[in-house]
Amino acid sequence: MAHISTSKPAGTLLFWVSLCLMVSTTLTLVPNEQKETRRTTLTVPTEVQTTAYTRAGIGYGDGGTFGCGNKSICDTYCSFCMNYSLISQECYGLLVQLCQYNFVAAMDSMNSTDWCSLEKVKSAYNNFTVCTETVAECLLLPWPNQLVEQMFVNIHSTYFHDCPTEALRDPPPSIILALVMTPICLIPVMVVLVVLKTKNGDRRS
Repeated sequence: MAHISTSKPAGTLLFWVSLCLMVSTTLTLVPNEQKETRRTTLTVPTEVQTTAYTRAGIGYGDGGTFGCGNKSICDTYCSFCMNYSLISQECYGLLVQLCQYNFVAAMDSMNSTDWCSLEKVKSAYNNFTVCTETVAECLLLPWPNQLVEQMFVNIHSTYFHDCPTEALRDPPPSIILALVMTPICLIPVMVVLVVLKTKNGDRRS
């Protein structure tokens, strides 16, 4: 009888302890799930904001997204690319042609004799450089690139090929003779001064 009376309270106590552990575990799991749900809902708008444009078709960028730069003018370039369903490299090739067209128009508006004048062509040249660089930054492409380098080569061969270049040359013989003879003539003068100084020192002693 004594054995039976002591076993029942022990079994009952074990049952209540197990039940309490189950309830506490359930309560601790519920807030974690809610926190994870809240974190998920908070991160979704951030990801949408960092993606400037989304393409309808797949195969463009990562997961059909089209990246765009943060400059104000980038919206115009990126909208053009998205409307015509062009990938970044293809769209860049078309947009830099507009940069080249403006450069050619500026060069054709001046006389061919002025093409070798830096003061006359530097404005058009700088505008072309900035244009190609800005489009590359908006489309998140490296600059300079192979396409731009080839365009610069074509521009130089078309407009600046006949411009004279100042080659390095030797100075006139008179200048060379003066530079060589000056230290040669100074050496005897310095020797005479040292000898005279030494003789004066000996006489005083």
